[in-house]
Amino acid sequence: MKAMVFSATGKPLQESELPVPHPSQGQILIRVHACAVCRTDLHVVDGDLKEPKLPLIPGHEVIGSVAALGAGAEGFQLGDRVGVPWLGYTCGKCRFCLSGRENLCESARFTGYTLDGGFADYMVADARYCFPVPERYSDVEAAPLMCAGLIGYRGLAAAGDAKRLGLYGFGAAAHIIAQVARHQGREVYAFTKPGDDKAQAFARSLGAKWAGSSDDKAPDLLDAAIIFAPVGALVPTALKAVDKGGIVVCAGIHMSDIPSFPYSILWQERTVTSVANLTRADGDAFLKIAPEVPVTTETHVYPLSAANQALDDLRAGRFEGAAVLQIR
Repeated sequence: MKAMVFSATGKPLQESELPVPHPSQGQILIRVHACAVCRTDLHVVDGDLKEPKLPLIPGHEVIGSVAALGAGAEGFQLGDRVGVPWLGYTCGKCRFCLSGRENLCESARFTGYTLDGGFADYMVADARYCFPVPERYSDVEAAPLMCAGLIGYRGLAAAGDAKRLGLYGFGAAAHIIAQVARHQGREVYAFTKPGDDKAQAFARSLGAKWAGSSDDKAPDLLDAAIIFAPVGALVPTALKAVDKGGIVVCAGIHMSDIPSFPYSILWQERTVTSVANLTRADGDAFLKIAPEVPVTTETHVYPLSAANQALDDLRAGRFEGAAVLQIR
């Protein structure tokens, strides 16, 4: 099979010919059809996330079909279409798993980071951590739902019932979650890099009540803000934008350091929190609501061999929405 392999920080992915993997106990072999390119993939290849499996096949927003079943694999049949998310394994025994917080499992493993992912013709995955894909979506359309959608949805849940919702960083996750938020009757305020008129127009086209620079003051105080951009300096910025009792949710796996800020902008019961990974319950809930909205995904398609270009374009912010590798 063909695969794009990451071997060391600072080196481009290498197009390689590798043996097709065999599914072990409880695993399924997946013929990959599409894999979205996530900012977390950038954090892996740029060295922001430490200790990845090496060599590594990145990619954790995978859509494919079941090509073979390992012994004991349940829930899917040959030919079924499946989605593979970031969370690839949990122990089921630690205090976090036993209390319904498998996203914090002490032995968790992650697709495209500590497990080989979907930048390849084939991959194996634990059948318990795969999802059936809603029929209304093509492979390319569905791929961003597997992380930008799932972890974005967990961030939205962490914002509670906030009516006025700010989204900082209007990329793949925000463009999906803005649609869910509008479906739920919330007002969306989109904050982008200064001068990014294109992203602001994109946000307004998806129903944002207001869109502007992260340096701008929104016309209304927010009830909550979700920070998707990996920029720690946005935390005090968002705190200043939320009303008393407001929530600031940090929704990325990696973020630059948060600068010090005066207690006065945290006072009056404002909250700063983060979301980590996802649970399978998050996936079930989001993949049920996505077709009801219905969520649409803005995608930019690349062949597998152009994975390095897709990563570079994402790094440089050359498109709105999500990059997707179309593999079959």
